[in-house]
Amino acid sequence: MHIVVLTGSPHKNGATALLADNFIDGATRAGNTVFRFDAAFECVHPCIGCDTCQGGANPCVFQDDMQRLYPELKKADMVVFVSPLYYHSMSSQIRMVIDRFHGINNDLVGSKKRTMLFMSGASVVPTVFDGAIKTYRETAKYLGWQDCGVLPCFHCKSREDMERTNYPAEAFKMGRILVDGPR
Repeated sequence: MHIVVLTGSPHKNGATALLADNFIDGATRAGNTVFRFDAAFECVHPCIGCDTCQGGANPCVFQDDMQRLYPELKKADMVVFVSPLYYHSMSSQIRMVIDRFHGINNDLVGSKKRTMLFMSGASVVPTVFDGAIKTYRETAKYLGWQDCGVLPCFHCKSREDMERTNYPAEAFKMGRILVDGPR
Protein backbone atom coordinates (compact mmCIF):
# COMPACT_ATOMS: atom_id res chain seq x y z
CA MET A 1 0.00 0.00 0.00
CA HIS A 2 1.22 3.54 -0.77
CA ILE A 3 0.52 5.95 2.10
CA VAL A 4 0.79 9.72 2.11
CA VAL A 5 1.30 11.23 5.57
CA LEU A 6 0.49 14.94 5.77
CA THR A 7 1.73 16.72 8.88
CA GLY A 8 0.72 20.20 9.92
CA SER A 9 2.89 21.16 12.87
CA PRO A 10 5.51 23.91 12.75
CA HIS A 11 7.43 22.01 15.46
CA LYS A 12 9.81 19.54 13.80
CA ASN A 13 10.18 17.43 16.93
CA GLY A 14 6.87 18.11 18.63
CA ALA A 15 4.04 15.92 19.84
CA THR A 16 2.48 15.27 16.43
CA ALA A 17 5.89 14.58 14.86
CA LEU A 18 6.20 11.72 17.36
CA LEU A 19 2.79 10.40 16.30
CA ALA A 20 3.74 10.61 12.61
CA ASP A 21 7.10 8.93 13.21
CA ASN A 22 5.48 6.04 15.09
CA PHE A 23 2.71 5.56 12.54
CA ILE A 24 5.27 5.56 9.71
CA ASP A 25 7.46 3.07 11.59
CA GLY A 26 4.52 0.71 12.02
CA ALA A 27 3.35 1.14 8.42
CA THR A 28 6.78 0.56 6.87
CA ARG A 29 7.44 -2.48 9.08
CA ALA A 30 4.17 -3.86 7.72
CA GLY A 31 5.55 -3.52 4.18
CA ASN A 32 3.87 -0.27 3.12
CA THR A 33 5.60 2.61 1.35
CA VAL A 34 5.19 6.07 2.85
CA PHE A 35 5.58 9.57 1.43
CA ARG A 36 5.70 12.22 4.14
CA PHE A 37 4.83 15.84 3.43
CA ASP A 38 5.51 18.23 6.31
CA ALA A 39 3.28 21.15 5.31
CA ALA A 40 4.85 23.67 7.69
CA PHE A 41 8.25 23.23 6.04
CA GLU A 42 7.10 23.25 2.42
CA CYS A 43 6.32 26.17 0.14
CA VAL A 44 2.54 26.02 -0.21
CA HIS A 45 0.43 28.95 -1.30
CA PRO A 46 -3.16 29.17 -0.08
CA CYS A 47 -5.88 28.41 -2.60
CA ILE A 48 -7.34 31.69 -3.85
CA GLY A 49 -10.47 30.17 -5.34
CA CYS A 50 -9.67 31.35 -8.87
CA ASP A 51 -10.76 27.96 -10.29
CA THR A 52 -8.19 28.17 -13.07
CA CYS A 53 -7.43 24.51 -12.33
CA GLN A 54 -11.07 23.51 -12.74
CA GLY A 55 -10.51 20.74 -10.23
CA GLY A 56 -7.49 19.35 -12.06
CA ALA A 57 -8.42 19.87 -15.71
CA ASN A 58 -5.75 22.62 -15.83
CA PRO A 59 -2.60 23.26 -13.78
CA CYS A 60 -2.88 25.29 -10.60
CA VAL A 61 -1.73 28.90 -10.92
CA PHE A 62 0.75 28.25 -8.10
CA GLN A 63 3.75 26.15 -9.06
CA ASP A 64 4.91 25.40 -5.54
CA ASP A 65 5.69 22.27 -3.51
CA MET A 66 2.17 20.96 -4.07
CA GLN A 67 3.49 19.88 -7.48
CA ARG A 68 5.55 17.25 -5.61
CA LEU A 69 2.57 16.21 -3.50
CA TYR A 70 -0.08 15.98 -6.23
CA PRO A 71 1.32 12.83 -7.92
CA GLU A 72 1.76 11.15 -4.53
CA LEU A 73 -1.85 11.93 -3.58
CA LYS A 74 -3.09 10.54 -6.88
CA LYS A 75 -1.31 7.20 -6.43
CA ALA A 76 -1.94 6.94 -2.68
CA ASP A 77 -4.05 4.13 -1.27
CA MET A 78 -4.26 5.98 2.04
CA VAL A 79 -3.87 9.58 3.22
CA VAL A 80 -3.10 10.20 6.89
CA PHE A 81 -3.55 13.65 8.43
CA VAL A 82 -1.44 14.51 11.48
CA SER A 83 -2.01 17.89 13.11
CA PRO A 84 -1.91 19.73 16.38
CA LEU A 85 -5.19 21.16 17.57
CA TYR A 86 -5.10 24.91 17.05
CA TYR A 87 -8.17 26.79 18.18
CA HIS A 88 -10.52 23.81 17.77
CA SER A 89 -9.31 22.86 14.29
CA MET A 90 -6.38 21.45 12.36
CA SER A 91 -3.41 23.79 11.94
CA SER A 92 -3.47 26.39 9.18
CA GLN A 93 -0.43 24.74 7.60
CA ILE A 94 -2.27 21.47 6.94
CA ARG A 95 -5.49 23.31 6.08
CA MET A 96 -3.67 25.09 3.23
CA VAL A 97 -2.66 21.72 1.81
CA ILE A 98 -6.19 20.33 2.14
CA ASP A 99 -7.66 23.42 0.47
CA ARG A 100 -5.25 22.88 -2.41
CA PHE A 101 -6.71 19.40 -2.97
CA HIS A 102 -9.05 21.38 -5.23
CA GLY A 103 -6.18 21.52 -7.77
CA ILE A 104 -6.63 17.76 -8.40
CA ASN A 105 -10.16 17.37 -7.08
CA ASN A 106 -11.31 15.38 -10.13
CA ASP A 107 -8.66 12.74 -9.37
CA LEU A 108 -9.40 12.56 -5.65
CA VAL A 109 -13.19 12.44 -5.48
CA GLY A 110 -14.39 8.84 -5.59
CA SER A 111 -10.84 7.45 -5.57
CA LYS A 112 -11.72 5.00 -2.78
CA LYS A 113 -8.71 5.82 -0.65
CA ARG A 114 -8.47 5.10 3.04
CA THR A 115 -7.79 7.84 5.54
CA MET A 116 -6.88 8.44 9.20
CA LEU A 117 -6.55 11.44 11.49
CA PHE A 118 -4.07 11.90 14.35
CA MET A 119 -4.27 15.04 16.49
CA SER A 120 -2.77 16.29 19.72
CA GLY A 121 -3.91 19.07 22.00
CA ALA A 122 -3.25 20.42 25.46
CA SER A 123 -6.88 20.29 26.56
CA VAL A 124 -8.58 17.49 28.45
CA VAL A 125 -12.10 18.70 27.54
CA PRO A 126 -13.83 15.70 25.89
CA THR A 127 -15.37 17.79 23.08
CA VAL A 128 -12.31 19.88 22.18
CA PHE A 129 -11.50 17.83 19.04
CA ASP A 130 -15.12 17.63 17.81
CA GLY A 131 -14.88 20.45 15.24
CA ALA A 132 -11.67 19.12 13.68
CA ILE A 133 -12.96 15.54 13.60
CA LYS A 134 -16.25 16.64 12.03
CA THR A 135 -14.36 18.57 9.33
CA TYR A 136 -12.10 15.56 8.68
CA ARG A 137 -15.06 13.18 8.42
CA GLU A 138 -17.02 15.52 6.16
CA THR A 139 -13.98 15.85 3.88
CA ALA A 140 -13.56 12.06 3.78
CA LYS A 141 -17.27 11.66 2.98
CA TYR A 142 -17.08 14.22 0.16
CA LEU A 143 -14.02 12.51 -1.31
CA GLY A 144 -15.54 9.04 -0.93
CA TRP A 145 -12.64 7.93 1.27
CA GLN A 146 -12.96 5.27 3.97
CA ASP A 147 -12.32 6.59 7.50
CA CYS A 148 -10.03 4.01 9.12
CA GLY A 149 -9.57 5.71 12.46
CA VAL A 150 -9.10 8.83 14.50
CA LEU A 151 -6.62 9.21 17.34
CA PRO A 152 -7.29 12.36 19.40
CA CYS A 153 -4.50 12.80 21.94
CA PHE A 154 -5.58 14.75 25.00
CA HIS A 155 -3.28 16.60 27.41
CA CYS A 156 -0.36 16.54 24.96
CA LYS A 157 0.91 20.06 24.42
CA SER A 158 4.55 19.00 24.01
CA ARG A 159 6.58 16.01 22.90
CA GLU A 160 7.41 15.35 26.54
CA ASP A 161 3.69 15.18 27.35
CA MET A 162 3.16 12.79 24.43
CA GLU A 163 6.07 10.57 25.50
CA ARG A 164 4.36 9.99 28.86
CA THR A 165 1.31 8.46 27.16
CA ASN A 166 0.38 5.35 25.21
CA TYR A 167 -0.57 7.44 22.15
CA PRO A 168 2.72 6.86 20.24
CA ALA A 169 2.27 3.09 20.68
CA GLU A 170 -1.33 3.43 19.41
CA ALA A 171 -0.09 5.31 16.33
CA PHE A 172 2.49 2.56 15.70
CA LYS A 173 -0.20 -0.09 16.04
CA MET A 174 -2.52 1.78 13.64
CA GLY A 175 0.30 1.80 11.06
CA ARG A 176 1.25 -1.81 11.69
CA ILE A 177 -2.21 -3.31 11.13
CA LEU A 178 -2.61 -1.91 7.61
CA VAL A 179 -1.43 -5.02 5.77
CA ASP A 180 -4.23 -6.47 3.69
CA GLY A 181 -6.93 -4.72 5.72
CA PRO A 182 -10.49 -4.40 4.38
CA ARG A 183 -11.12 -1.90 1.61
